[in-house]
Amino acid sequence: MSVPVQKFRSIEEMARAPVPVRTEDGFERFMRHCARMLRLAPRRYPRGVFRFRTIEEAQEARCDAGRPEDG
Repeated sequence: MSVPVQKFRSIEEMARAPVPVRTEDGFERFMRHCARMLRLAPRRYPRGVFRFRTIEEAQEARCDAGRPEDG
């Protein structure tokens, strides 16, 4: 979508200008934002199957799985 360029001679004239609003489905916009977020900051999950001795170990690994790696 292209947005037309508007020129103003004063701040007051700019304040009176209508704000362009897209006339599309909100869900489509939401999905575009989700896709953009995943491209900018993809989550990295470790590959493979893991065995844990306790539920607490498994929960901690689950929380750590989505965090970005340092480096």
